[in-house]
Amino acid sequence: MRLPNIFEKQAAVKTFRAGEMIFATGEPADCMYVVKSGRVDLCKGHEVIESVGPEGFFGELALVDSGLRGATARARTDCELSPINENQFLFMVAETPFFSLTVMREMAVRLRRA
Repeated sequence: MRLPNIFEKQAAVKTFRAGEMIFATGEPADCMYVVKSGRVDLCKGHEVIESVGPEGFFGELALVDSGLRGATARARTDCELSPINENQFLFMVAETPFFSLTVMREMAVRLRRA
């Protein structure tokens, strides 16, 4: 599921090389990510549970519940990611109902798959 173009002007972009770890299971979370280009694998142990491509997002669960990362994220290809910190996340939840619905729907899809 894709977020609307609300992050199109997002200034901060982080780049990762193919194979590079973005975050690991059990780490504290300070942001979620929107994929600008490339692909990111979400893994539990050595198993890829999902691959996220351009305009997709991941890492939102840890912002919702202030918990630790529940999966490892690794760049499948070279990629560019826009980090969305907690303040930005809370602003978008308050100001853009469609953003909240999109995040909740994606979380529901991921939970059903698990």
